[in-house]
Amino acid sequence: MIRSRRPIRPASIKFDSAACLLCQWRAFSTSYRRLAEIEAPAPPPKPSGPLDDAPRSYGKAVSEFTPKPLSRPIGLPNPPRPGENTGIDPRTWRQRRADFVDYDKHLIRRKVLTQKISTPYFREWSNMRMHKGKSFLAPPGLFKREKALYFPNFYGQTLLKDKIHRDTTPLLEDKISIVSVFSSAWAENQAATFASQKNNPELHDVVKNSGGLAQMVQINVEENALKAMIVRLFMPGLRKRLGVDNWGRYFLVRKGISDQIRDAVGLLNSKVGYTYLLDGECKIRWAGSGPCEGDEKEGLVRGTRRLIEEMKTKRKEKPTPLPQRQIREGQTQKAAAPAA
Repeated sequence: MIRSRRPIRPASIKFDSAACLLCQWRAFSTSYRRLAEIEAPAPPPKPSGPLDDAPRSYGKAVSEFTPKPLSRPIGLPNPPRPGENTGIDPRTWRQRRADFVDYDKHLIRRKVLTQKISTPYFREWSNMRMHKGKSFLAPPGLFKREKALYFPNFYGQTLLKDKIHRDTTPLLEDKISIVSVFSSAWAENQAATFASQKNNPELHDVVKNSGGLAQMVQINVEENALKAMIVRLFMPGLRKRLGVDNWGRYFLVRKGISDQIRDAVGLLNSKVGYTYLLDGECKIRWAGSGPCEGDEKEGLVRGTRRLIEEMKTKRKEKPTPLPQRQIREGQTQKAAAPAA
């Protein structure tokens, strides 16, 4: 008779169906690896902007393009401040040396230089063949103040004889401003179709009768040092043509305008003139590009009148400070005392 050394288990005892520790660890490691391989959810698609399809000096070349009216506001999300976008490097020599030997910053600089080198030189001129370089059509009405975006700060030399560089933000604050931005004589002529005395005398009458609430501002962007020097040579002629009152409203800007600012504001072609209507908070309430077409000129005049009326109403509703009110009441009482 053969006897087994293993103890005979009774039938009431069932085998444990749980996996051993090694199997559990293998299952855990496999599931952990699979969880790690799961890709993160893709971010929500970025809403298309009003200038996404417009031709630019960089990127893919566009052979056919039809400008469309601005359906949404353009500009920067943050209000401008004096001292921004000056193009002046505030770093010390030690900081510049540290940044020069920093490999990560070197990669960023190399990427920027590669983008500039790869930009075709005649791309902007070729884009001028499509609707004379017009990037967009003016909106049918003003952008709402709550949703409007901001116009950036520019820094440059004015026609004043002190030759001091100034910021545009202090000039644009608390004023209704029609701002013309151009970089060449061709672009200046395009912007003149919106805001010059010859092409839009009604607009000048509205500005003249605004009581100092509205103004005309011109910004000449010349990043080329030689062209900027030529503009400086012709500044005496510009002073005679514009008049003494407008010397401080003409800016010659050379630096500080990045590609991000150009894309946000709509300055997509340096050979094209652009016109902006700003309120007292430096918000872009209306914009036009290239030569004036259709009823864009009338829309600019209507928008300027409406902003002037809004500013007049706002100033009337503004309460008088308490000290001035007390002074006026005291003066009234003193004037009424002798009569009694």
